[in-house]
Amino acid sequence: MSKIPPQQLMESIQAILKNRKERKFKESIDLQVNLKNYDPQKDKRFSGSMKLPNVCRPRMTVCLICDLVHEDIAKKAGVPTQNQDELKKLNKNKKLVKKMCNQYDAFLCSESIIKNVPRLVGPHMNRAGKFPTVCGQNENLAEKINELQSTVKFQLKKVLCLGTCVGHVDMTEEQVRQNTVMAINFLVSLLKKNWQNLKSAYIKTTMGAPQRIY
Repeated sequence: MSKIPPQQLMESIQAILKNRKERKFKESIDLQVNLKNYDPQKDKRFSGSMKLPNVCRPRMTVCLICDLVHEDIAKKAGVPTQNQDELKKLNKNKKLVKKMCNQYDAFLCSESIIKNVPRLVGPHMNRAGKFPTVCGQNENLAEKINELQSTVKFQLKKVLCLGTCVGHVDMTEEQVRQNTVMAINFLVSLLKKNWQNLKSAYIKTTMGAPQRIY
């Protein structure tokens, strides 16, 4: 059960949406949290992802590493692609693989060739946190991309600050509220002592000032 005061959350959402300046791009809405009583050096680190009910990252760029069947479908849909021959040209070069990873926010890969990816690019995609999600032949490509754009991920590394995108400024206040509550409840479920490990939480637009919600 969420311990975020509902009225405080709604007032914070209204404040970040009302007080923002118009930008030439669609700002995202980010959840930022600080943990306490947690030692990432001694305590077990964690990672987890979940799908939110509302698309939170419409500007998220997705590339499909594809076989011949998927390549044709992707190009008709205007989805960027990389085939096996193009990956071979990277020659497992760390800098070239990193450059490719930096071009996109996430990757999908045809189920038929997913096992070939480590052999073609080495461990570098995995180390960059961009290893592709499998896309089966019978899965709808647009729906799979929508799923990626709706998924949030929390990963504790060396610091006690975490953040993820939970929405964008064109969403309704209720959609932002739903995503925020689900995301923070999911994060708390990953923590060793749940809410006792949560020090503070804020939401903010990309260029806006943060509003404390916990």
